[in-house]
Amino acid sequence: MEEFVNLLKEKLIEINEKPIRCKRCLMDETAESIVFSATGCNYCDEFIETLKKPVKKINVGINDLVNKIKQDGRNKPYDCIVGLSGGVDSSFTLLKAKELGLRPLAVHMDNGWDSELAANNIKNLVVNLGVDLYTHVIDWDEYRELMEAFFEADVIDIELLYDNAMLAVDYQQANKYGLKYILAGTNTSTEGFRMPKNWNWFKFDKKNIKSLGKLRNIKLNTFTAMGTFDFIYFEFIKGIKWISFLDYLEIYNKYEALEILRRDFCYKPYPYKHYESIFTRFYQGFILPVKFGVDKRKVHLSNLILSGQISKEDALKQLGKIPYRSEQELVDDIAYFLKKMRWSKEKLMTYLERPERKHNEFGSEIKLYNSLKKIYLKFVK
Repeated sequence: MEEFVNLLKEKLIEINEKPIRCKRCLMDETAESIVFSATGCNYCDEFIETLKKPVKKINVGINDLVNKIKQDGRNKPYDCIVGLSGGVDSSFTLLKAKELGLRPLAVHMDNGWDSELAANNIKNLVVNLGVDLYTHVIDWDEYRELMEAFFEADVIDIELLYDNAMLAVDYQQANKYGLKYILAGTNTSTEGFRMPKNWNWFKFDKKNIKSLGKLRNIKLNTFTAMGTFDFIYFEFIKGIKWISFLDYLEIYNKYEALEILRRDFCYKPYPYKHYESIFTRFYQGFILPVKFGVDKRKVHLSNLILSGQISKEDALKQLGKIPYRSEQELVDDIAYFLKKMRWSKEKLMTYLERPERKHNEFGSEIKLYNSLKKIYLKFVK
């Protein structure tokens, strides 16, 4: 496995030691459409403006929001959905929802890649908070075949599978119980920084998932997908709203939230954002930098720099290391991935060496979504 470790180290030097880096954050020329200025770049300029938006929400009042959720949830078994991945943000969202007197149903999407640590964190939370948990389990063979289709296509956003199914499960559970609110761990403080377009893909692209699945004659059975028209149905016809709940708090600090979770729920942290999933850890920490030249830590750490939760000096120190606690942990993940996917080392190396292909070379509904979004924004104005 040493060859893979060395490959990652070489690639990180290549993509992270760029001659031009933003003076304020960690973004560099690997990000599509970046524009540098005397003080920073367009990415951190946009984020600074975004930071001002939650203040408007706070003025509406979190108590008003909570009272509205309670009112709409009367005579129902629950009054809201909380999507629970096991990460800090979603875990703290569940905790705050309970503290504010809400009756959430925690919803988790199991794609076969949950780490034991994440499973324990979720269990400790729901048991100690007295919350019901619904877990949607995708058949592993079906999910593995879909992953194989994405790998064979050489598209960048393999995590589109998890993200899309997670969205679908949350909205479907809200619809099942007649609920109007999905309280999510999405927030400006830790993930309001815009992701470069060349680093991921449109998350409501059910057509893309189905088109890639057809490459291996896969029919979606236990995999529940969500497309543009599904989003329109749930949001505008059924009135189900996705709420970035943590933005309603006066201040959300990831490290303070983590300390509370560790103290009260024996919560065990992960080294980087979204590492509660073994595959996400391997994908972000190894596949993305080696095959696609992308290190998402630049966005995640820049977010924390601009929101005052970490210094740029400390962030650069983290960026200078591999995205794992140790080389042995990386080796363990490679071995686990190969065994679970039934791959050989040779197959992994061949995959890493092939060039990237774009998602829209296959089927996609991104143009449809963008066209409808333009019409909607024009109508709203």
